[in-house]
This record gives sequence, structure tokens and C-alpha cells, in this order.
Amino acid sequence: MVALREVELREYGTTVVEGVRLGPADRALCGSEQLATRVRIRELAGERLEVTAGPWVGVVRLDACEIRVLPKYLGTQLDVLRMLEYAAGRGLPALDAARTVREGSPHLRDLVALLVTEECERLLAHGVRRDYVTVEEDLPAVRGRLLADRQLLRHYGRLDRLACRFDEHDTDILDNRLCGAAVDLAARTARSPAVRARARRTASRFAYLAPTPLGDLRSALAGLDYHRHNTHYRGAHRWAALLLSGGGIADLFAQGPLTSRVFLIDMNGLFEAFGTRLLREASEGTGCAVRDQARHRGVLFDERTERPYGEVRPDVLVSGSVGGERLCLPVDFKYKLYEGRKLSPADLYQAALYAHALARQPSGGPPTCVLIHPGDASAARESIAVRRWDGTTSARVRSVSLHLPSVLGALEGAERATVQARVWASVLG
Repeated sequence: MVALREVELREYGTTVVEGVRLGPADRALCGSEQLATRVRIRELAGERLEVTAGPWVGVVRLDACEIRVLPKYLGTQLDVLRMLEYAAGRGLPALDAARTVREGSPHLRDLVALLVTEECERLLAHGVRRDYVTVEEDLPAVRGRLLADRQLLRHYGRLDRLACRFDEHDTDILDNRLCGAAVDLAARTARSPAVRARARRTASRFAYLAPTPLGDLRSALAGLDYHRHNTHYRGAHRWAALLLSGGGIADLFAQGPLTSRVFLIDMNGLFEAFGTRLLREASEGTGCAVRDQARHRGVLFDERTERPYGEVRPDVLVSGSVGGERLCLPVDFKYKLYEGRKLSPADLYQAALYAHALARQPSGGPPTCVLIHPGDASAARESIAVRRWDGTTSARVRSVSLHLPSVLGALEGAERATVQARVWASVLG
């Protein structure tokens, strides 16, 4: 695989690359609507390329160069995968990339390729699953059920070819086909030679065990059904779906060239899912419940028709009893760096609406909404009051910064309960 020129930039960053000329395939990819909403790539005069990144982390592979978008609020790209696994309710992935990848810092796609390869190697070591598969075949003797209509139409008067339908206990099932498709893609497209070599060995074994093509990814994932016989496949399937879909969190089933040449993860959606999981675990045993994306259609009404005008849906709604009094606290996640900056008016207006419409504080305090954003753990928490014309406080918006590297580190060790309790206390105020 030919070494490509590497271009690195952080989320929300912009860089100009000198001496890069895009070919027709690159121009078609950069002009696609799917990629333009994630990373904007624009040709400038004099063989220059302007790259502007948004809140998407990963890699874009062009014929002319390889563009890597690095996380802005995290330490490494492996931390992005740790956030992803925690948000999915699974253990943090123990991956020592240095023992396999020795060609420099691996990008996010190669890390996912390595993870899916390791999971599939583990399945092969313990023995892959078999299940009964219905097969229709022409045989010299009856096996299973004789298909009379098919026999009459295709083999009328013959006794040496019998149309039969039977169940075969085989490894060529959906669980193994999904793994086989993922390691095959890793073997063909991983940038690291070591990752490609490991994936190629694994892919050859899965190609023998499950030779039937996977087909449509959306249908395959919808057809998965986990039970005690295949629950150990969850980890492999999680990474396989991420690799085969091109890394999309919001649009997991994106098709086309983005699947093989682009791997980008939406950090907005990931931060929300990660924070929701963190609050849900922290609330255990407190008497409070954490509901995500709770929809409320009884807030905004059209006065003329008396019909709902729209719905109000905070990211999280914390409800329960604190000190014998009812609590209802809306929480919104904002993947923005607010240290040293004021909260944006749009975020304040949204939070103030949530507070007025949904919040209820113990002891009769003003209704409050909490904004959680990445930041330094030592940063001072802001509290913005919404006051009426007579000076009384009608609502309050509090901002809480979440230091992602330290939180991820604590979640992996003995301080897990401590950091969860600290986050919970900061949210409740």
C-alpha cells in the first residue's frame, strides 16, 4: 500500500495544505453532500487545499493525501473508542495498539480494524457458533422433506435427482457472516501492514466458515437476535458494524464511497450518549431516574387552534425525590469548549425554556436547567439567572464542565464510583 501524505488537524480547525492536486475521484468524494457536512474540503489556486473540520473525528482517505481529524478535548483517538464502548454499556476496550501497530500513530479506522480483528480472533480461538440453516438442494436420495411441486416442475419422471429441503447444522450463519465481512474489509483497507496481516489471516478462516456474502448491512443488523448462545458475539458485531458503516453514529447505515474511504465519528452524538450513560450509572441508588430524550408535546401550543405547536425534548430529564421533595431537572449536553467564554445565547434560550417548562426544584427554588460541556475539572461553574422586570429570579441555567480524559481514566480504575458521585453532585448542585 502506497504511503500517503498525512494531514492532521483538530476538531473545528482549519488548515491549508500546499502542493496537493485532487483527481476526479477525489473531487467527486469531496463534493458529496455526506462528506461536506462532516469535513469541508475546498480546492484553492496554486495546488492548495483548504480543510475545515467540524465535530467529527476520524480519517478521510483521498488519492492525493490522507486527512486525519483528531479529537480536541480528548488525549488520543483510542479514548474516542473508549467513550464509544462506555456509551454502549460495555466495558472499556483493552487495546494495546503499540504491540501491533509500529508504523507511527494509528488512525481511528485502523484502531477499529484492529479491535474487530482481535474480537474475531477470540471467537475463533473459542470456536465459532453453529446453527441450523434451511437448505434447498437436489439430492440423489431424500433428505428432510421432498418438495413435490419443485420435483414435478424440474425433475419430472426422474428418481436420481430429488428436490429436498432440510436443516443443516452449519457455521455459515449471520453472526459469522458479519464478522467475516468486517475482517475482510480490514484486510483490504487497513493502512497498517501489521493490522492488514492479522486481519487477512482471520478473514481467510471466516471465508471458509461463512462463505455466503453478507448483503445489505441494514438488513443484517436488523436481523441480529442475541441470546445465551451468541451473546459473546456482541463485541465483535459492535466493531464490525462501526467499520462496515464508515463510523457513522448518527447515520450508521450510510452507503457509497464513504464506507471504504471515510471513517468519521460524530462527537456531538457520542458526547451526549457518553454523558447520559454516566448520569444513569451515577443515579443508581439515589432514588432518582434518568430518562434520555423525554418528549413533551404539552408545552408549546398554537393558541388559535389549541393544538400542539411542537415538542420540547431535553437530552436528559432527571426526576425523583431529594430530601422528601420532588425534583425534576432537565439536562442538556453541549459539545463545545466554554472555558473563558460566555454561553451562547442560543444555548441559554434553549436551557431557559427547558427550565421554565419542565424543571422543579426542591425547597421551592427557581427552576433550573443544567448544561454539561467538555472542559477543565477545575473550571469555575457558571450560574446564570433569568430575572423578570421586577428583579425576581424566574429560572436558572447552570453550566458543568466535564474533563473527559480524567473521567475516562477514573472509569477504568477503582475511582469509578468516586468520579460518578462527583459528577452527580455537580449536576444536582
